[in-house]
Amino acid sequence: MKKSPCKKGAQNIQIYTTIDTSVKSQRDAFLKGLSTGPKNPSGKGKRLIVVHIGSADGFVEGGLLCFESKKNTADYHDEMNGDTFYEWFCGILPRLKENSIIVMDNASYHSVKKDPVPTVAWKKEDIINWLKSKDIVFDKPMVKFRLLDKVNEIKPLHTKYVIDEEALKTNRHVLRLPPYHAELNPIELAWSVVKNHVKQNNTTFKLNDVKKLLIEGVQKVTSDMWANFVSHTIKEEDKLYEIDFITENMLDNEESHSHIMTITGDTSSDFSDE
Repeated sequence: MKKSPCKKGAQNIQIYTTIDTSVKSQRDAFLKGLSTGPKNPSGKGKRLIVVHIGSADGFVEGGLLCFESKKNTADYHDEMNGDTFYEWFCGILPRLKENSIIVMDNASYHSVKKDPVPTVAWKKEDIINWLKSKDIVFDKPMVKFRLLDKVNEIKPLHTKYVIDEEALKTNRHVLRLPPYHAELNPIELAWSVVKNHVKQNNTTFKLNDVKKLLIEGVQKVTSDMWANFVSHTIKEEDKLYEIDFITENMLDNEESHSHIMTITGDTSSDFSDE
């Protein structure tokens, strides 16, 4: 696991973390700690889509994006897509300190590539043209999968994300969390406070009132609380980092033991031949 810069050793660097989620059907809202309707609502549940960003100083003022979904689809990503996130992200950059790091997960709309990289779905001619645009020269014809091997060799040099490039223009930097590690994002803890506030105070079950309570919940999360959330996240990170070393040592020991057994086996065989 690559260690993130959450440690205090990164002097003068502000760490911001993002969250994007939704509140939709009655059942989903109940599971998330938010409710959008009575116990037996008629019709499909409405949905709020929420995006926010914060740091050890608290939620960023003006950073909350909260809007009602216009579609009744099963997945809120239909509306929280690359364009929507990009527009919000560009608007929030001026509100962040310079030389800061913005931590987020690897959702697809966080990771829209500036220059799409060829995949197996691409036509062979398009792959060839992409490689030529990167000054890759062929001395003989190649089948499609050999071309893709060439792509994979140089892909790390040419994988650039749209929002990363926007951040760099303003001297900010994006850091993506490894998959399935929400515990490394302190904003998840801040969001749980917001959810609890809504859950405890929601009596009308109307979406507009849920939105008001959500805003109140955001305001309840103080900078001291945020500092504790960041501290807790660093401890979680340290645990994973320690596990990495333990795993590495176990694998090294197992490999060494395997070599010893092989040598012993060969030696035994030699003696038995005499």
